[in-house]
Amino acid sequence: MSEAFNVADIFGEDVFNDTVMQERLPKKVYRDLKKTIEEGKELDLATADVIAHEMKEWAIEKGATHYTHWFQPLTGVTAEKHDSFISAPMPSGKVLMSFSGKELIKGEPDASSFPSGGLRATFEARGYTAWDCTSPAFVRKDAAGATLCIPTAFCSYTGEALDQKTPLLRSMEAINIQALRLIRLFGNTTSKKVTPSVGPEQEYFLVDAKKFQQRKDLIYTGRTLFGAMPPKGQELDDHYFGTIRQRIAGFMRDVNIELWKVGVTSKTQHNEVAPAQHELAPIYAPANVAVDHNHLVMQTLKRVAGQHGLKCLLHEKPFAGVNGSGKHDNWSLITDDGKNLLDPGKTPHENIQFLLVLTCILKAVDEHADLLRESAADPGNDHRLGANEAPPAIISIFLGDQLEDVIEQLVSTGEATHSLKGGKLKTGVRTLPDLAKDATDRNRTSPFAFTGNKFEFRMVGSRDSVAGPNVVLNTIIAEAFSEACDVLEQAEDFEMAVHDLIKQYATDHQRIIFNGNGYSEEWVKEAERRGLPNISSMVEAIPALTTEKSVAMFEKFKVFTRAELESREEIKYENYAKAINIEARTMIDMASKQFVPAFIKYTKSLADTVIAVRDAGADASVQSDLLNEVSGYLAETKRALETLMKVTEQAAAMPEGGDQARYYHSDVVPAMEALRAPVDALEMIVDKEAWPMPSYGDLIFEV
Repeated sequence: MSEAFNVADIFGEDVFNDTVMQERLPKKVYRDLKKTIEEGKELDLATADVIAHEMKEWAIEKGATHYTHWFQPLTGVTAEKHDSFISAPMPSGKVLMSFSGKELIKGEPDASSFPSGGLRATFEARGYTAWDCTSPAFVRKDAAGATLCIPTAFCSYTGEALDQKTPLLRSMEAINIQALRLIRLFGNTTSKKVTPSVGPEQEYFLVDAKKFQQRKDLIYTGRTLFGAMPPKGQELDDHYFGTIRQRIAGFMRDVNIELWKVGVTSKTQHNEVAPAQHELAPIYAPANVAVDHNHLVMQTLKRVAGQHGLKCLLHEKPFAGVNGSGKHDNWSLITDDGKNLLDPGKTPHENIQFLLVLTCILKAVDEHADLLRESAADPGNDHRLGANEAPPAIISIFLGDQLEDVIEQLVSTGEATHSLKGGKLKTGVRTLPDLAKDATDRNRTSPFAFTGNKFEFRMVGSRDSVAGPNVVLNTIIAEAFSEACDVLEQAEDFEMAVHDLIKQYATDHQRIIFNGNGYSEEWVKEAERRGLPNISSMVEAIPALTTEKSVAMFEKFKVFTRAELESREEIKYENYAKAINIEARTMIDMASKQFVPAFIKYTKSLADTVIAVRDAGADASVQSDLLNEVSGYLAETKRALETLMKVTEQAAAMPEGGDQARYYHSDVVPAMEALRAPVDALEMIVDKEAWPMPSYGDLIFEV
């Protein structure tokens, strides 16, 4: 029986949070730090020295021996370099434990070995990490002991952003400025700050670690490159929200404890649709904190899985034939005094500020659908988006019956005079109460859905940082707010001007609204008729980063420079090519060293059986037919293997960039699919004892 505990007693115990700062910092230092956090006031070095000393003392009490600037380079994962607190030895041979304000505020990791997309040459090594004091420092405890982790941004010697966090913080400032302009027009003089609030849900798979180690594809690529479906998949819908198995429940409990200690508000856990698939969701936090927390979630899932003899798979599509994994990014705008700008109230048709915010978002998403799609582009997501399990590759907005009705009123008559009511849901059972019914249903096929007081961007891949999507959301909506304010601030009759602008935006961008089935073929045709982009792959999505429209917007709001955007375009092409190259070479390795030898051995055994049966004077037609079938698939496997080897070699010889990435997509990926087909067919024929690795059934049903 596990030991009972109170969540409130352990939550945040390893975080240098506001409570700890109030207790340990002198009042003036605490006030100065709070001003920096809330208003962006610069910290002087003397104040930083005091904070660093108290942070070090607190961390040492927690068992920390080292500190690290914890940052998010353009690798898709976090990075860290650990330094101990020890200073130079004294004459006595002893050492002091020290940590200065300069060390807290700035670090200097080597920038030459991280992706820079041409912003840094190999010999230009200097880069800087800068303390993000708006995201609390924390002590992480693992096999290395206890380490003080300081969330930071990462930039080059010449000031370009080399990370995910710097543009995110820039975009948060951009939308803060424009949202304040907007709410001032409606008479709000008390709110001082508007912050994007984000809650990223995290889906993942768990498999047995020993079985994982027997699959080269899982080890090298995070997904199965071969594998036939077992007799049972997810068709009975019996795993979703089902009883959590004890081994998994023990894992989830330990994950929650670890996350709660470092201040991550892990709240919801459940089985997801596919066998062996699960989900964890936190409570909302400011966007940069939410991004940091989601990285902590992913790291903790992997680490704790290992402690339970499991492997956590974060790939978007680890198994063909069952649902892949996403990361729903729930986004809203909150003022510092608690007002949600996306709360429609009970009568949204009368909430003029909300209607302006809503129609600005319609405008932003419609005008930058390609950019929003690109923000969720990932090699793994190519296998997931558009399938009957995830949002389609077409960006659209679900508003629900109530808000769609309000928009239609605005478009058709210029006035919204009523809002649909929720009413009561009658269960038909006398012992059950009637339930208050929402005014609209939900739509899980929509990539961008309004869900009551927030938008849920459902496209993001399960491995990816949510920084990129939120940079785009913040910036495109800041642009829409800015353009609306430019009009309204010059208006002689504000009420008439805002009324006309809401109607104009609703009319001009109504095409982006779709409340129907996003999985249907009819929607694909309808979206084409409406002129909505259908971007099916990562390589088709990447160019959206550097269109003149995108560059102008990002530079206007000081989120990215043209050079930073071009560098990210280059990095994304390289990442795609490298990911597909690794997958192709893994398939070649597995087919050459495992599958083909196993099939040859199996055909030899079948041939010996045919001869033995015939020598016994019996009918060997069944054995002979099976031998011919296996031999046919073996020949097909050999031909497909040779083709894949050829196109992979050609792709690898090409110069890095867009042409190479497109060749991997157009030639290498189909060759990979052609090799997989006969191997998966053979898995349904070959004796299980002769199969060289665990099957899908072994992986997803025997956890």
